[in-house]
Amino acid sequence: MRSRTKPNASEKPASPRKAAIAKLVPAPQADGDDEADDKQRGGGVQSLGRAFSILEEVARHREGIGLAELSKLVGLHNSTTFHLAKTLVSLGYLRQEKDNKRYRIGRPLFALAASALDEIEMVNVATPVLEELSRQTSESSHFAVRMGDAVVVIARTSGPGAFQLTDRVGVVRPAHCTALGKIILASLRPEQLKRFLERAELKPSTPKSITDAGALMREIAEVQRTGVAFDDGEFNMEVRCVAVPVTDFTGQVIGALGISGPIWRLSNQALHASAQVVQTAADRLSAEFGAKGAAQKALTQKA
Repeated sequence: MRSRTKPNASEKPASPRKAAIAKLVPAPQADGDDEADDKQRGGGVQSLGRAFSILEEVARHREGIGLAELSKLVGLHNSTTFHLAKTLVSLGYLRQEKDNKRYRIGRPLFALAASALDEIEMVNVATPVLEELSRQTSESSHFAVRMGDAVVVIARTSGPGAFQLTDRVGVVRPAHCTALGKIILASLRPEQLKRFLERAELKPSTPKSITDAGALMREIAEVQRTGVAFDDGEFNMEVRCVAVPVTDFTGQVIGALGISGPIWRLSNQALHASAQVVQTAADRLSAEFGAKGAAQKALTQKA
């Protein structure tokens, strides 16, 4: 009579998520079967590579993508693509619409990306871009994000020339009279901007500061139209600045990147001429955050 091995009472059934992962990554083989082990590991790596190719391709199609087109773009048979996509759907990283069966990115993927974009990581990613921008322009470069009704500079670098600005990281600046802040305001939805104007005190920092709500609205509309914001002595009479938006993988504006310099060195002509260099740096930084296309589109679509 054959004996039967009783299941261990402490063992729990594998969760659907773990079971799905097990399909993607084969379990390691026992010692002594190196050839089989290598084959299994190679197959697992290949499956993971194919799965990520599918994720990236689906992410490029915001309107969703069908199985046949997806298979063609990733270079796999329909059956292979279907099984990998089915696994990703079961994990939540893809979702499939019921009516047209098109695949879209799932919420867990957005959560993973959002958790990676914390302030420390943003600074680490932005600093090399700022350093290169400062070398190109010989001026101080800044990356700022929204903080309530103001903006906070979370990363900055100095240019190689003399007489550099000495703003420290963590400094908070008003949104209405700084180029960085105008970019953030221009990225707000109409109802958000309306609430900002209702509660914010447009205090003057210099005689050039915009203190009238109507004038600020016209300025914001121009920023949305051009994708570029300027500050000609509005916060500091001795300083001029130019800034452009930085976007993430969702296409949303997550910050503003700009340069600033003393008015005697950074004339209005030089300031406007530097806008394209700043835009190129912002596009590079946006790409690091997963954005597709030029960052300024995020503002011009609101105009």
